[in-house]
Amino acid sequence: MSAAPRPSLVIVGAGPRGTGVLERIAANLPELYGDRPLDLHLVDPHPPGPGRVWRTAQSPLLWMNSRAADVTLFTDETVALDGPVRPGPTQADWAGTDGAVFPTRRRQGAYLRWAYEQARAALPATVTVHEHPTTAVRVEGPRDGRQRVWLDGRAAPLAADLVVLTLGHLDARPDAAQRELGAFAARHGLVHLPPGFTADTDLSVLPAGEPVLVRGFGLAFVDLMVLLTEGRGGRFEEGPDGRLVYRPSGREPVLHVGSRRGVPYHSKIGYELAGEAPPLPRFFGPEQIAALEARAEPPVFRRDVWPLIAKELGWAHYHRLFTAHPERTALPWADFAEAYAAAAPLGADLDALVAAAVPDAGDRFDPEAIDHPLDGVRFASAEALQHGLRRYVTEDLDRRHDPAYSPDLAVFGALVSVYGQLARLADPGDLDHWWHGFFSFLASGPPGPRLRQLLALSEAGIVRFLGAGLTVEADEERGVFRAASTSLPGEWTEARALVEARLPEPTVRDTASPLLRGLYEDGARATGAGLLAVDPEDGRLLGRDGRPHPRRFALGPHTTARGGGAFTRPRTGGVALGQNDRTARTALALLRETWAPASCPAPEVAPESAPEPLSA
Repeated sequence: MSAAPRPSLVIVGAGPRGTGVLERIAANLPELYGDRPLDLHLVDPHPPGPGRVWRTAQSPLLWMNSRAADVTLFTDETVALDGPVRPGPTQADWAGTDGAVFPTRRRQGAYLRWAYEQARAALPATVTVHEHPTTAVRVEGPRDGRQRVWLDGRAAPLAADLVVLTLGHLDARPDAAQRELGAFAARHGLVHLPPGFTADTDLSVLPAGEPVLVRGFGLAFVDLMVLLTEGRGGRFEEGPDGRLVYRPSGREPVLHVGSRRGVPYHSKIGYELAGEAPPLPRFFGPEQIAALEARAEPPVFRRDVWPLIAKELGWAHYHRLFTAHPERTALPWADFAEAYAAAAPLGADLDALVAAAVPDAGDRFDPEAIDHPLDGVRFASAEALQHGLRRYVTEDLDRRHDPAYSPDLAVFGALVSVYGQLARLADPGDLDHWWHGFFSFLASGPPGPRLRQLLALSEAGIVRFLGAGLTVEADEERGVFRAASTSLPGEWTEARALVEARLPEPTVRDTASPLLRGLYEDGARATGAGLLAVDPEDGRLLGRDGRPHPRRFALGPHTTARGGGAFTRPRTGGVALGQNDRTARTALALLRETWAPASCPAPEVAPESAPEPLSA
């Protein structure tokens, strides 16, 4: 006998974002769905809660780049919610540890697993949860009917009234340039590691003592650095002067690292903001978002959006400078604020105002200089470059731990605010990797101790800096990779191994996920940067005709509903948490409308095709 129909919701991706949606479903279900029965399917090949990135089965050497006190998966009164606030502990509170530490990813995975179990336990007995430890490969179905979710290794699809995609970070197919480099490496017996997740990469192919070219100086590089040094038996010791010293094991390769900027991401800031915080949003808020949305065509990010963001970041910087460090300014705050508001963003009038009001150029907010710290800097030799970069990193560490530079922390708060406003745009135009790279460079860098380790590795000769404007070539005649930079013109470094130390771009056109590619080919709309476009109100997928799909939702890094991450700092508005709430409420309301007032009988499913239920 065939199974009787029963309300069904499928969540594809049970990592932190999927767990966040599950928590919001449990919180909103009594109000919006009542005691109706529901089959809730969770599809993920990785453990529910931590998912892939935060799984507990990974090296204990890998850390989060957030402090334990700054990580929560739970709502508070600062989050814009229609559903109930259900507060919960930060990672530090849950673990009972110092909130200032940077926990391991294993510990974060345990916290996320606990949060997932709490969300499941909050579901009523009328909800049956089914966990599917596999991959969803395709979603089909009419706009006005049930969807079919096909799973890898399963003959029959899951029937779903609604599908919510919370896929997290995904692998990508190599682009043309990466395919050429891979083919070159294969021809000459070299090693080429394309963009990917360092924790999942086989690093044993990088031999001890050999030079390795590394393109990328962000968090993926930090993971690579750790796994190829401490991960191979080396150790750090504190010297008599308080500086770290690296004791090599002899199994390390020599990492020659460079990038577009040529410097690592800025250290995490090591102090709290005291006193008055900048009033935000000011120049990039609901009024400006409404004006952008009213345009006939999607905005061009660098032309239409970035100037507003730059003025917002500058406002936060100068508010903090004038109110906390007035001795370093030459105008009353009220006069400066009035003139700043009247000046066009990124214009000559604004530059003139700042020059007159802030005597020291080092106290001015200059986003172009921030984004290109080595522009125009040339070093006389490779050794001069090493000394220059070590000095840069040391100065950055000192600055990011000195409250005298608290405008930096104010800018961090403005960056978080900007992310929240960008989430309101249905289509942010050509919002691309540049903005996310700029954000990460300023706000999502490594913990300070990691940069102290970088300095020690540089002193030990295990890490060699290549500089900015990195160029990598495949030398067919010599059968090696070659790299040079604008920081040291004319000098090339050769190696038989090249590592692309960065995550793949989250584009639906190049994703390795057949599910996402299928949605795009089936008519889902993508932005100019290749992100799935979703309704900013509730996360429903938008078609190329601009209509939201009534049965398909998507949240996460492959969509315009990125939200700045799956979890957030407490009491900062939690953009992703608000998105989770709106998606959960819309989904529950649609389920109620689809099935009311019809009765919902208990399922009768044949054992050979039915998933094993796990009671909530």
